[in-house]
Amino acid sequence: MRHPFLAGAAVALATAVLAACGSSGGSGDGGNEATAAAGGTPTTAAVASPAPSADRTAAAPAPRRSGGTPKAPAGDITPATGSFTEKQKEYLTDRVPKGMDPAAVLQTGQETCDRLRYLVKADRDIAVAAIVSGEVTDAEPAVTHLCPQHQDVVDEAALGYADGTHQGTGLRPGRYRAPSPTKTCSWQVAGADGKELESGSSAEGEPVGITVARSARTFTSTGCYAWLPQGDNS
Repeated sequence: MRHPFLAGAAVALATAVLAACGSSGGSGDGGNEATAAAGGTPTTAAVASPAPSADRTAAAPAPRRSGGTPKAPAGDITPATGSFTEKQKEYLTDRVPKGMDPAAVLQTGQETCDRLRYLVKADRDIAVAAIVSGEVTDAEPAVTHLCPQHQDVVDEAALGYADGTHQGTGLRPGRYRAPSPTKTCSWQVAGADGKELESGSSAEGEPVGITVARSARTFTSTGCYAWLPQGDNS
């Protein structure tokens, strides 16, 4: 049984770990290629922590494939020095804005892999919750092409819930747990006509669990950070 940890400690650990990984540069998951592609030691980007979205889809951001800034053709994606691996080229395809150094875009993906590596080492639940909540963004494309050893973390996160209201096809029946809720964590599961099926809170900030019944139509969560699947909820 995992030792329960309070939300403050969990968030502090996640913040410290995310900050620590920024100094890792190109270590670990594909870092050597990043340094060669950038022509030297890359500058570490700041770790952004966007606020969790109420939308269920926020946990799995879509790849930036169209719209916005025009992307450089695949044939133009070459580093100033060195070369990209096939997997790195796949990650960069349709992701490099015209006029931008592709090595800088690659560095962003490798930093995402670094964050996940450090978080998984510290506490796997925190790593999954960071993807669910949106603190670690674009994890799916980075993991697919640059650090596939973390695919299980991304797969689990895809079945979780961030704080907010989830309804309709966004609901999956099953058991869920919030490993690091705040002391203001509260939730409600409602069925047809808004009939309450389950509700509760975690005033002490201790890990809690819920059941989303098949008859559920709405699930609302506040201050619980992220709910992770417990068992087969696919």
